[in-house]
Amino acid sequence: MAKITSSIKKENYKIDITSPSGNLIIADEPIDMGGKNLGFSPKELLASALAACSSATVKMYADRKGWDLEEVRINIELDYILTENKTLINRKLEFIGNLDDTQKSRLLAIANACPVHKILSNPIEINSQLEPG
Repeated sequence: MAKITSSIKKENYKIDITSPSGNLIIADEPIDMGGKNLGFSPKELLASALAACSSATVKMYADRKGWDLEEVRINIELDYILTENKTLINRKLEFIGNLDDTQKSRLLAIANACPVHKILSNPIEINSQLEPG
């Protein structure tokens, strides 16, 4: 289970996000939205989660197979289509190394099986509750 804590204070719209292990990232809104562009926007963070998970999953698989995968490049475009109440994610993957077409196809299938891809491809339930204080 992933656990994250976020905090926003007086500075528009800078958000400190921390993990239990002590990692820290900053999220912010772009300048045209009233932020200072000090970090990734929330949508960029969501797209980044898919890119990071896909990259790591593919690399782990290729390493276990002993395949010559030198680099994984992923471009993600995430868009919310208000008129359709739908999120569209386009992911383009490039596998660099001495790989044949069969290996590249297998790596694409592995990317589609990464945990974040599975999360985003299945129903999501968000439960919110107000903490006392």
